[in-house]
Amino acid sequence: MTFTLTSADFRDGGILPDAQVKALGNLSPQLSWSGAPEGTKSYAITCYDPDAPTGSGFWHWTVANIPADVTELAAGAALPAGAVEGRTDFGEPGFGGAAPPPGHGPHRYIFTVFAVDTDRLDVTPDNSGAVFGFNLHFHTLAKASITATYENTGG
Repeated sequence: MTFTLTSADFRDGGILPDAQVKALGNLSPQLSWSGAPEGTKSYAITCYDPDAPTGSGFWHWTVANIPADVTELAAGAALPAGAVEGRTDFGEPGFGGAAPPPGHGPHRYIFTVFAVDTDRLDVTPDNSGAVFGFNLHFHTLAKASITATYENTGG
């Protein structure tokens, strides 16, 4: 079975809804995943914008330590007990919706769920996306992604 990620809020390659835009709703999207490999002990989720004009992209969401029996999050949902949200590039933990600069063209928002080989990654709400990524590098069994785009036309 293939590890897959879907969302009821947008389709892979589609437009990110207003509910997931920082200035319009700022809600994390609904996400569902299935087909995790044997040995999965927890999950992690990231949302990353590689098109941000920073030279290093922009982390919009990092979550780790989601229990292995959880395979769906509702839009804007509270996370299960034990899950940890890291610091976004907005400077605070939690979900930070799309907020590209006006006229910069469409940005990609890559949502990825990671099947993790440990119950708990050693991360905190003060950790950046890079620290989450470093920990995930050593503990990822599989990952699945979907991408949506959003453009701030300034209007």
